[in-house]
Amino acid sequence: MDIEKIRTLIALMEESELVNLEISSDDEHISLTRHYDAPAPTMMAAPAASAAPAAAVEGKPAEKAGSVESSPMVGVFYSAPSPNDPPFVKAGQKVQAGDTLGIIEAMKIMNPLEATQSGIVDEILVDNSEVVQFGQPVIRYKA
Repeated sequence: MDIEKIRTLIALMEESELVNLEISSDDEHISLTRHYDAPAPTMMAAPAASAAPAAAVEGKPAEKAGSVESSPMVGVFYSAPSPNDPPFVKAGQKVQAGDTLGIIEAMKIMNPLEATQSGIVDEILVDNSEVVQFGQPVIRYKA
């Protein structure tokens, strides 16, 4: 096994912010997984947008003014821990920084979408089980 090849793959994972990487060839199999014991990395905590209207996403018109929580990755948004449970948040609900707003499933890994600020939820901008894109606004706070 070539250690330089492994170092290159690790660098690729870090640059791409990948959590898992698996490569197989005829004579070798490499599986790399990053585990986070500390709070989620910068990639996981999306910064709140400014008070300016959000940019249009996939041809949708720009959203109303207000700060938003954006998706930190491409994946499927889930508003509740399971289909029979109530949603994590509802419009009008007060949230604190660090509260779970939903889950984004990416590559069969459930990633919590956590509030990066405290505020009152004005609107949930995506439906349950909807595919979200990186940077797509998911939750808007009251201005």
